[in-house]
Amino acid sequence: MTEENPQVEGHNVPFKAETKQLLNILIHSLYTEREIFLRELISNASDALARLDFVMLTEREVLDPEQPPEIRIRTDKDQNLLIIEDTGIGMTRDELVDNLGTIAHSGAKAFVEAAEETDRNLADIIGQFGVGFYSAFMVAESIRVTSRSYQPDAEPAAWIAFGEDTYRLESAEREKRGTEVRIKLKEDALEFLEESRLRQVIKRHSDFVQYPIFLGESEDPVNRQTALWRQNPREVDQDAYQEFYKQFTLDFTDPIAHEHMVVDAPAQMYALLFLPKNPQNLVFSPRKEPGLKLYARKVLIQEFCNDLLPQYLNFIEGVVDSEDLPLNVSRESVQSNRVMALLKRLVTGKALDMLASIAQDQPEDYIAFWEAYGIRLKEGVAIEQNEPEKLFPLLRFHTSKDPARWSSFADYLERAQPDQKEIYYFLGDDPSAIRYSPHMDAFRKADIEVLVMTDPVDPFMLLQLKAFEEHPLVNVADAELPEEALQEPDSEATEPENLEIEKDLTERIKAVLEERVSEVRITRRLTDSPARLVDPEGAPEQSVQRVYQMMDKTFELPKKVLEINPRHPIMKRLADLPADDARFDLVVEQVYENTLLIEGLHPDPVSMVGRIQELIVSALDKGAEK
Repeated sequence: MTEENPQVEGHNVPFKAETKQLLNILIHSLYTEREIFLRELISNASDALARLDFVMLTEREVLDPEQPPEIRIRTDKDQNLLIIEDTGIGMTRDELVDNLGTIAHSGAKAFVEAAEETDRNLADIIGQFGVGFYSAFMVAESIRVTSRSYQPDAEPAAWIAFGEDTYRLESAEREKRGTEVRIKLKEDALEFLEESRLRQVIKRHSDFVQYPIFLGESEDPVNRQTALWRQNPREVDQDAYQEFYKQFTLDFTDPIAHEHMVVDAPAQMYALLFLPKNPQNLVFSPRKEPGLKLYARKVLIQEFCNDLLPQYLNFIEGVVDSEDLPLNVSRESVQSNRVMALLKRLVTGKALDMLASIAQDQPEDYIAFWEAYGIRLKEGVAIEQNEPEKLFPLLRFHTSKDPARWSSFADYLERAQPDQKEIYYFLGDDPSAIRYSPHMDAFRKADIEVLVMTDPVDPFMLLQLKAFEEHPLVNVADAELPEEALQEPDSEATEPENLEIEKDLTERIKAVLEERVSEVRITRRLTDSPARLVDPEGAPEQSVQRVYQMMDKTFELPKKVLEINPRHPIMKRLADLPADDARFDLVVEQVYENTLLIEGLHPDPVSMVGRIQELIVSALDKGAEK
């Protein structure tokens, strides 16, 4: 059976299966929110006008170039007709097929799949897939779309559908550029013939569309039309900002915060920035790429401009409009325009001010922001070449004393001991590892708080984060500890006999481990742990080693030094074991591999199981002898 050809004049073509499924979802699942069809059709008309604005910057041959950009909505109550018309870019006959009749372009299949998987309101996600036009079938007995392209030689054409089964194409009469959507309303949708109802829907959903929307014969626009970002911030209320954000992103939760910029010097610009509450809320947003909307004198230049904010802040949504960008700027040359560097500096500064204000005035909201986006600011510290320290006050960390709470550097220093100059941190793979780390022994004893850094980006961040306000950051593994943390609990260790025992023990342990460690030595820094691994003198910092590991799989870690605690019961009993006792080797191997595990260096933790079982058997046998 051959597929019907949509190009045949007046020939009915069946909708494809996915489109019929889509229409069924729209008609039945969105029945109680049918007014969103008007939002979608107005949005399509606005997009057509925006596309024409850009075309007219670069092309001379445009049909009716003097025709004003506008959207007109009118009704014919005798015929139950609702008509939405624009003077935008228009469509050729082929484009009508591509945009309205072809599944690959409509996104219907993707919408159907999303509709089956999400529990969100379908009215919130319809715009994502370019299927908004089909929402008109919720109220339509039939739809006729008549369009004429901006291209002077293009012929007008019409796309006609009755119900949800078939459509057809035919020649049409239309002198003006643009598109007219003529909907014959169902009997239960005649409310949309009433001007008051249409005005209500337009004000609710399309008030900030930048092109004038005229209703009936009136020559006064129904919508505000003036871009919100160009209004005086003192004259815009909070509800207006939130409604604009929701229309802009289709995120129907309020943003955490917004910033409205009106700048006269050193560049004339307007900007409106929003901080979304949660990136998950933007899954169904029509804005599928990061970047701000960039306008030059109210003309949309770039839908997703990545040159106005650094990459690590691209979760911020909004628009920037500059009077200083030339109208003929191209998408290719906008990057190199000198004004862009100035705009980026202004917008970035305002974005960071917004975050700093939230941190100071709305600490609970800032924690919510940090848990959603904090990793991005850490990335910013790692990659920012221009004053990365401006991000330092915005960072938050868990600490050894309060693993559930977030602390800033300022919070940490406020709680620090009076004579403490350093900011100590633990660098590892797992936050829980700090509880078992031997490096923490002396810090627990001296009651010194330690920041926890276990995100994969932390080693990269630490390459630039060396100090905060003249307080150096120090890894606990490398710290020169305070004297009180190193005081001997007794004087036994200094007795010659004990020194000889310790020397013998280190030699026996080194004989077992051989070349796996560079040295075995005694340390007085451990209290609760039997041993720890440290870097030999001259080795790169731990953060540098981790960066090398992640960037170069062939990087070989420097051979570690095993430091042992002679006061620990394990080491005391090891020293007492005779040379021929097999348990000595088993325990040494296990202690060493425990240190590897704690440091996140063990290549195969499962391999320890056999040895652990041997030690258990040995312990049980020893107990049975008693």
